[in-house]
Amino acid sequence: MKQTIQTVSDEISHVLKQVNVNEAEALSNQLIQAKRIFIAGEGRSGLMGKAFAMRLMHADFQVFVLGETITPSIEAEDLLVVISGSGSTQSLKHFTEKAKEVGAVVAAITTNPSSTIAELSDRVLAVPAATKKRLPGEPSTIQPLGNQFDQSVHLLLDAVIIHTLDQKNGLTNNEMVERHANLE
Repeated sequence: MKQTIQTVSDEISHVLKQVNVNEAEALSNQLIQAKRIFIAGEGRSGLMGKAFAMRLMHADFQVFVLGETITPSIEAEDLLVVISGSGSTQSLKHFTEKAKEVGAVVAAITTNPSSTIAELSDRVLAVPAATKKRLPGEPSTIQPLGNQFDQSVHLLLDAVIIHTLDQKNGLTNNEMVERHANLE
């Protein structure tokens, strides 16, 4: 078990070391500039998106998750963050096209910077991790399906939030705790 834990940790560390810092900073800047932020993803990528949305809410951003009943219409000056390992999920492609039609900015987080969704997006944050498809050029992994991508995205987006808060002369942990759910 200890070796498995170490291998998973090493794999994620290897992926994160290869992330283009300029792409991550561009996403951070886009978060600061956005009027409102919308998050989209399917499956486990969607769950990583919900975790990202929660931290953005704690950091006092106005944020919505696509598919929730309280999500309003996206508009110009809004940001849509699309999380898709393959960059080709049809529902997410549709959301990307719709957001672009109304003048919103789209940021894709994907393993494939030449994917359909990435090509439609204004910003791309490439995460060089393995996906469930195990395409040529993806790193090897002991993990099943898209675990390596999802875990890397989770940690990377947490780092983006920390950096973004630093850029905004961020909130303290105590201020963020005040925004944490109290009906639990």
